[in-house]
Amino acid sequence: MTKAYLIGTAAIAALTLGALPAAAQDCPRGDLDERYCDADGDLIADIPTDASALVDPDTLIFAYTPVEDPAVYETAWSDFLAYLEEQTGKDVVFFPVQNNAAQIEAMRSGRLHIAGFNTGSNPLAVNCAGFRPFTIMAGEDGSFGYEMEIITHPESGIESVEDIAGGTLAFTSETSNSGFKAPSAILASEFGMTAGEDFEPAFSGKHDNSILGVANKDYPAAAIANSVKQRMLEREVISEDQLVTIYTSQTFPTTGYGTAHNLTPELQQSIRDAFFSFDWEGTSLEEEFSKNGEAQFLEMTYQDFWSVIRTIDEANGVSYACS
Repeated sequence: MTKAYLIGTAAIAALTLGALPAAAQDCPRGDLDERYCDADGDLIADIPTDASALVDPDTLIFAYTPVEDPAVYETAWSDFLAYLEEQTGKDVVFFPVQNNAAQIEAMRSGRLHIAGFNTGSNPLAVNCAGFRPFTIMAGEDGSFGYEMEIITHPESGIESVEDIAGGTLAFTSETSNSGFKAPSAILASEFGMTAGEDFEPAFSGKHDNSILGVANKDYPAAAIANSVKQRMLEREVISEDQLVTIYTSQTFPTTGYGTAHNLTPELQQSIRDAFFSFDWEGTSLEEEFSKNGEAQFLEMTYQDFWSVIRTIDEANGVSYACS
């Protein structure tokens, strides 16, 4: 049975084997941090060719992007993680990260082996933490993604995006695509509005915080991922009559799943195979994510699927340099 329980950072460090990379190599790397190489030009870190730089831990640490109540996702992922144990022969532990920065740092420091990073965090995870994403969730027909929405509540007096001027708009965190980067680029390019000049930004930390904040009238408006909103509506955490959508973006790729770059090639392949062979029907994963119409793991590449996100980052002047 999967040991999906809450543990702290110190405990995770004790469960992992040394994972810090060797000194910087002289190799092609593009935007990747100096500790990684990209000889094949696919924009993600290569698996080390030096056997001494590879790790094969007895216990694998898995983390899902920090949205909503971590306890909800500890349960939602339990059946998949049990299957992952069967397929890899490893113990698997669910690690409930509290924010995007902590999740990236956990993988960069070798304390996280498998993860789902949210849309906006994927480029930073790839470039700073050696994250190798290979799949996203999709519907049975192969459709995938979500939209950024700007929402308000019925009593806010806000009827259009322009009405936000002079007021407050809640974002989630600066690493979030739909919670910050996409709305910042869209507000500037389409409406000539900039945070700090035309409206005051507030940062809630997570999408559910922003959604609840608007529903409870703590924020007059917020930029959020509508996939999170839909799951909260399905669980009746909020109701339709508490929110009004005043803007909907193009479709973006959703959470990307993958591994740390320095797991052995055999282990990375075993993990990959587990994602693509997992039968969703009747599982805890289906119960939670079917609320968004998701029913399978779809193979993808960071180079292609995250192109629009890298364009948004460029428009916002985002740097992938590790801090």
